[in-house]
Amino acid sequence: MSMFVHMRTIADLFKFFRLEQPIRHPLVAVVDFSQVREEIIEDTRVSADFYTLIFKNYNRNNIKYGRKLVDFTDGSLICMSPNQVLEMDKDDEAFPQLNGWGVFFHPDFIRPTALSDKMKDYSFLSYEMSEALHLSEKERTILADCVKKIDAELQENIDVHSQAIIASGIEMLLNYCSRFYGRQFITRKTSNNAVVAQVEKLLTEYLKTNNINERGLPTVKYLAEHVYLSPNYLSDLLKKETGKSAQDHIHYYLIEEAKNILLNSNRSVGEIAYTLGFEYPQYFNKLFKQKTGKTPVEFRSMN
Repeated sequence: MSMFVHMRTIADLFKFFRLEQPIRHPLVAVVDFSQVREEIIEDTRVSADFYTLIFKNYNRNNIKYGRKLVDFTDGSLICMSPNQVLEMDKDDEAFPQLNGWGVFFHPDFIRPTALSDKMKDYSFLSYEMSEALHLSEKERTILADCVKKIDAELQENIDVHSQAIIASGIEMLLNYCSRFYGRQFITRKTSNNAVVAQVEKLLTEYLKTNNINERGLPTVKYLAEHVYLSPNYLSDLLKKETGKSAQDHIHYYLIEEAKNILLNSNRSVGEIAYTLGFEYPQYFNKLFKQKTGKTPVEFRSMN
C-alpha cells in the first residue's frame, strides 16, 4: 500500500530520514545521506514545503518520478521546488547504501534576501526527476565544495551575518547548477535537435486541425506532454537550440498561419482569430502587431 508524506519543516525532514544529527537551522539543512540507514517503505511518495537539491549514488535504481525510473548509477542531481513529488521504492533485496548529499531550504529563509528575486531564473528547479543533471567528476567536486561551505556556516553560531552568508552559498550552488545544465544541453545536441523537429511537427499539425477553435490555442504544456518533457525543460532546451522559448515557437507558428490566411482569404480579422483558437480578437490583434509591427488589417492592405 502506498504512503504519502508531506514535510512542512526541516524537523519533519530529519524525522523522515531518522537522522540523529542536530538541527542547526530551522529553515536550512545539509544532509549526508551516508548517515541514512533506515529502509524506505515501498511506494512512498514524498513532497515538501521547501526547495530540495539531492545528489545521490545508488547501487540500484529505486527512485522514480511520474512512473519513470531515474538512473543514478553514475550519480545525478535532482532539483525540486516546493510541493513537487518524489516517489521512492523499497529495494527488493538489501536496502542499498546511499552516498551523496542533500541541501534543503525553505522559501521563508531566502525571502528577505536578494536571492528571492532570482529564484524564478532557476527554471531547473521545476524540471522532472527524469531530467536530472548528470555530473562529471569535476562538476561533482565543485558542487560538493559549495555544499561543504554551506554546511560549515550552519555549524557556526547564528549571528547577524549568518543568513546573508548561507544565502550567498546557496546562490553559488544554484549558479553552478545553471552552468552545468547549460553544458548538458550542449552535449545532448543530437537528441535535442530531434525534440525541436518534433515540436515543429506538433505545431504544424495542430494548426491544420479543423477544430482548433474548440481546442483553443496550443500551449507549452501540450507540447511538453507530447515530447515527454516538463514545460520548463522543454522551453530551456528550445531556447538553447533555437534562441526562442516554447512560447515563442507557438507565437511564431500562429503568426505565420495568420499571415497565410490574411493573404489567401477574405475572412475578417475576428474570424481568423477564432479559427486560430483565440478567444478574443483583441488579443490576436495585439500579438500580431507585437510580432510584425503591423495590425492584421495593415498587413493585408500592404500585401
